[in-house]
Amino acid sequence: MLRVVPLTLAQANDAVTRLHRHHQPVTGHRFSIGAADEHGQLHGAAIVGRPVARAVDQHTTAEVTRLVTDGTPNACSLLYGACARAARAMGFDTIQTYTLASEPGTSLRAAGWVLDGHVRGRSWSTPGRPRTDTHPTEDKHRWVRRLT
Repeated sequence: MLRVVPLTLAQANDAVTRLHRHHQPVTGHRFSIGAADEHGQLHGAAIVGRPVARAVDQHTTAEVTRLVTDGTPNACSLLYGACARAARAMGFDTIQTYTLASEPGTSLRAAGWVLDGHVRGRSWSTPGRPRTDTHPTEDKHRWVRRLT
């Protein structure tokens, strides 16, 4: 039986470092939560922050920027649902996240999120701002849950 527990950003980022397949830890957050068993062992973590896309209103929209689990059944949907409830309690109108287009989104659907769009994959590097991509550049799906 899993339960939701509060996490510091350092605790959540530690889980990201250990468990995430393709992303690095984040530098900031609004809040982080975990999925722990009855013995207190952490089986997953979610980090919720400001929307990454500049055009999205950061005052009304929260974004799950990282979510990781060790494969424990139902941990993903438990965390997605808890993130939405916490964001609603904090007064946000919407919560969103992005998955790789190759990922099915089963846990998001189970937690009441809906597929909201397709985002073309691209590099963050530009001639005026060269960067090394440390993330996948494939297409992504945007998932949303309306909270109001």
